[in-house]
Amino acid sequence: MTDTDLSSSLLERFADIVGDRYALRDQTDIAPYLIERRGLWHGRTPLVLRPGSVEEVSRIMRLATETRTPVVPQSGNTGLVGAQVPDASGHQIVLSLSRLNRIREIDVQSNTATVEAGVILQTLQEAADAADRLFPLSLAAQGSCQIGGNLSSNAGGTGVLAYGNTRELCLGVEVVLPTGEVFDDLRKLKKDNTGYDLKNLFVGAEGTLGVITAAVMKLFPKPKGREVAFVGLSSPQAALGLFNLAEDRAGPALTAFELIAKTPYDFTLRHGAGVIRPLADDWPWYVLMQVSSGRSAEDARALIEDILSEGLEKGLADDAVIAASLGQADAFWNFRETLPETQKAEGASIKHDISVPIATIPTFIERAANAVASVSAGARVVCFGHMGDGNLHYNISRPVDDSDQAFLDLYRPMNKAVHDVVRSLNGSISAEHGIGQLKRDELIATAPPMAIELMRRVKAAFDPAGIMNPGKVI
Repeated sequence: MTDTDLSSSLLERFADIVGDRYALRDQTDIAPYLIERRGLWHGRTPLVLRPGSVEEVSRIMRLATETRTPVVPQSGNTGLVGAQVPDASGHQIVLSLSRLNRIREIDVQSNTATVEAGVILQTLQEAADAADRLFPLSLAAQGSCQIGGNLSSNAGGTGVLAYGNTRELCLGVEVVLPTGEVFDDLRKLKKDNTGYDLKNLFVGAEGTLGVITAAVMKLFPKPKGREVAFVGLSSPQAALGLFNLAEDRAGPALTAFELIAKTPYDFTLRHGAGVIRPLADDWPWYVLMQVSSGRSAEDARALIEDILSEGLEKGLADDAVIAASLGQADAFWNFRETLPETQKAEGASIKHDISVPIATIPTFIERAANAVASVSAGARVVCFGHMGDGNLHYNISRPVDDSDQAFLDLYRPMNKAVHDVVRSLNGSISAEHGIGQLKRDELIATAPPMAIELMRRVKAAFDPAGIMNPGKVI
């Protein structure tokens, strides 16, 4: 990590590359780039650069390496681990990719979209839809998050079960290296065994190896039928049984399987704007399930009815409602997408983004609840997430009568208690949010030493000057 003095003359050299209009120096203009959405980190910088071309990014990085100036790439600033925020030294500059926002090509025959890093996820979804195609990456922040950030964090979301995470949706990348050199790998090939898969060094690297400026993303045929159901059930074990049944019956047509505990369900009913109650009765656990068919709407309907009928008959489900219209299906999904934000209204929380083998999810939930109670007896577990791919957002809200600060003071022991359970089940402490600043020290302390050593070798090979997003990941 460098400790460069960002003199006025050096700042002018950077600003000259993009022009005064796109070199933000007024602290009012800079402020939105310095704090992440949960308010856990607040950085400082004298300069935010907003380049409008790959050439400008290249010139910025060449100058940064020459002067050993740390650079923090930023896309939509929706990340949850602090990877996109500069530190408090004031010695790092922010590189915003938001002006690189062109969809360069939609290739329907190849089922690909070539897009720049600043394209908003929802914009790509809508462009694909207009071309009668589907871009399946779906996140709560899709109205503001950008493709560059999705790639840099290897974002997950609700579509991973059927389509994979962002890494699996990417065929090629364009990256500006710390030296200013441009790695152009914007190819549409689904099969390519010519040496190391270099693109995957940058996807998920959180801006520590280079600046992703564009990518080739996979598109898919739009389903001809989509059915969404909300299910009430008794336990995570029952949910696992229902998931196994749904996979057996629907196979790849099962496109979402979201698990929701009663506590976050209640929070959403209490605080969510515009949400409707999906089921008349209350249940300990809920599942939001989606089945999509490439054949017909009738096929999707028959599949989900078959799954739910057998699930109810076997006692895996206790109640279920299938959306009667597209509007009701969207309302069910709106409930799920609104859910994460409603926890804020219940006071301070400690959050975990974990994954375990799917078969061990009931075991994890049981053990983790005991671990949480051992740290804070009145803490409220807010468990929900993508059961179909083993990823749970295992969040803990403070006891009702506790103060925010008293609960946040328990961050380290609570974090350790939950993550110890994760590791005992051979799981991951970061399923889809990344490492950033939040989990860097824990990663270094707990990952296999050889894994950390190899990561450091890769970092040193690509960024010997140590200017790429220093202090993040490794």
